[in-house]
Amino acid sequence: MRHVLLLLCLFWPTLGLTQGAATLVADRVTLNDQDQLIASGNIEVLYEGTTLRATQIIYDQPSDRLIINGPIVIQTPDGTILTADRANIDAQLENGMLQGARLVLDQQLQLAANQIDRQDGRYSQLYKTAATSCNVCAGRAPLWSIRAERVVHDELERQLYFDSATFLIRDVPVFWVPRMRLPDPTLERATGLLIPQQRNTTQLGFGIKFPYFITLGDHRDLTLTPYLAPETRTLELIYRQAFANGDLRIDGAYSNDSLVDENRSYLFAEGRFRLNDAYILDFDIEATSDKAYLLDYGYSDKDRLDSAISLTEVTADTLTQAQLTYYQTLRDDEVNSSLLPIVADVSYEIRRRPRFGGMLNMSASLDTAYRYSDTNGDAGRDVTRLGVAARWRDDLTFDSGILAEIETGLRADAYDIQDDGRFARSETRVVPHAAVALRWPLSMTTGGGTSHLIEPALHVATSRAIGDTPPNEDSTRNEFDQGNLFDVSRFSGDDAVETGNRIAVGGSWTRLGARGITSTLTFGRVYRDTVLDDFTPSSGLDTDQSDWLLAGQLRIPTGFVFDARALFDDEGEVTRGAGLIVWQNNDVSLSAAYIWELKDPLENRLDTLSEWTVDGRFKLNDQWSANFDARYNVAEDRPVRGGVGLTWQNECVTIDVSASRRYTSSDTVDPTTTYGLSGSLSGFSAGRSGGGKATACRQ
Repeated sequence: MRHVLLLLCLFWPTLGLTQGAATLVADRVTLNDQDQLIASGNIEVLYEGTTLRATQIIYDQPSDRLIINGPIVIQTPDGTILTADRANIDAQLENGMLQGARLVLDQQLQLAANQIDRQDGRYSQLYKTAATSCNVCAGRAPLWSIRAERVVHDELERQLYFDSATFLIRDVPVFWVPRMRLPDPTLERATGLLIPQQRNTTQLGFGIKFPYFITLGDHRDLTLTPYLAPETRTLELIYRQAFANGDLRIDGAYSNDSLVDENRSYLFAEGRFRLNDAYILDFDIEATSDKAYLLDYGYSDKDRLDSAISLTEVTADTLTQAQLTYYQTLRDDEVNSSLLPIVADVSYEIRRRPRFGGMLNMSASLDTAYRYSDTNGDAGRDVTRLGVAARWRDDLTFDSGILAEIETGLRADAYDIQDDGRFARSETRVVPHAAVALRWPLSMTTGGGTSHLIEPALHVATSRAIGDTPPNEDSTRNEFDQGNLFDVSRFSGDDAVETGNRIAVGGSWTRLGARGITSTLTFGRVYRDTVLDDFTPSSGLDTDQSDWLLAGQLRIPTGFVFDARALFDDEGEVTRGAGLIVWQNNDVSLSAAYIWELKDPLENRLDTLSEWTVDGRFKLNDQWSANFDARYNVAEDRPVRGGVGLTWQNECVTIDVSASRRYTSSDTVDPTTTYGLSGSLSGFSAGRSGGGKATACRQ
């Protein structure tokens, strides 16, 4: 028995394992007069999760060979399965032969051969081979298969080499190639041609993309995609690199087409790096040759590009940030010079707990907004701000259950203003503030287990602006919602501050259902003694009494979510509203969003905005799924975009068909319809061996 164990230990390198102790279980072990050691009867060999089953194992000492009689089944921890009728291999396992063999890689790709020869302990040569990842049923040909005179499997490189290969669909030959190479499904990354994609647009015509993936070591890769169509010659690229402290990705394309007279290109690059235990460097670069290129080729729907680089340090009590952003407009009615193309800011914030209690936050910040234009006024104004601020707050709880939040603070800003004669070159402003918030949580639980929490709230605040009134660059768009209903200031930036005396009243009701259904409802409004001009009419905050805020959310365990918010005045007229409905489970993913806003020239909205956006995906059955998306402008009674897609997938094939229409029309962009078709065979794509549910065999 000891000799049998040693010989079996030699056998494991064929399974990709190092030599070591194995466990052999057999009904009988004998030694005959021909110097053959024979184990027979329900043999099972176990080694580190790998199992070998056979009916007989013979070690022939004169020839120094192992003879294994089957049926033979070898199963490894990674899912590889090898079956054979008979095996004859030398004890060093450098050379050998398996007859009537079948190899299953990654529990999916099946290779059946009359004979498999082992060479040099690395290569397996399969003769008269049939390969498929489809479910094989008796009396019925698989959906697709590849027949080859010879297949060589390189276990080290994890590659499959086919000689004289014929691709068949239901046993009908489709095409023949003299030689080809494909990765086996256990390989995560491999240089080679990826799945071609068909793209047909009304502007560029019928085109095909041929992506080619290139590995550049263990931590870098490059994907080059020639895109050929009647109206364009395009080369796309994706470069990725992983570093020890971060990641880098670059997307780009270069085109020569008939749509414009010059070559076109774009480049998007993003990276994130941890410089040490605290500092994080982020950058995002976006550039394009012309305003229509991204939309014409479907690379992005953005109408403004923002390139930024930032450095952030976060500790338990400090926050340090520095950021530089460059904006580029792609809109026909805008020019970069008046868009605030360059914005830079640096800030530092520290938090301390003083001995007398509460929390003290102190901060300092410097930011600048620069325009190219030298025009005097809004289109050319350059502004730099230096500010410091301190804020102290504390929480109190009274015996009655009322919660109080006390806050006081001071901020000071100094401005340098150029190219705008309406403001002095230097302006300063100091803004002290104080606020008290009272909340009274009231809870109850019904006999059925449903919990209710009702929380009326009152927020009283006062502040004064002492000094000059600087231009407002960063608070021109403001949202009034449940997140800032009880804030000291509802301006989004630093240039504009909320002053005067004001009171915010409101409350919330939260219901936790016994069956997992949860809902929240928040309402409130703001009363003030001063009307602030920096709030736009559609913000709901431009008068001494704000619009009423009503917001709610409903969640159901089945995957349904409803979220909505609206602002309406005393006459019930809605100023601004938005809603979202989501329903998601294993078979359905559906969402619909609606937004409505009054026209507001101060926010560059000359007409009322009313728009629906819907998208969804439905699993029709085990093989079929459908998806759609649409965006409709209700105010103008016209569609903005729409698309549908259909996917068929089983265990070995995935086919995607799609159609979309973009109705955007301007001086530089025309409406476009795009059709797409792509397919893939499971089992060969590196790192993508998994398919859909296997097709059942009919009896």
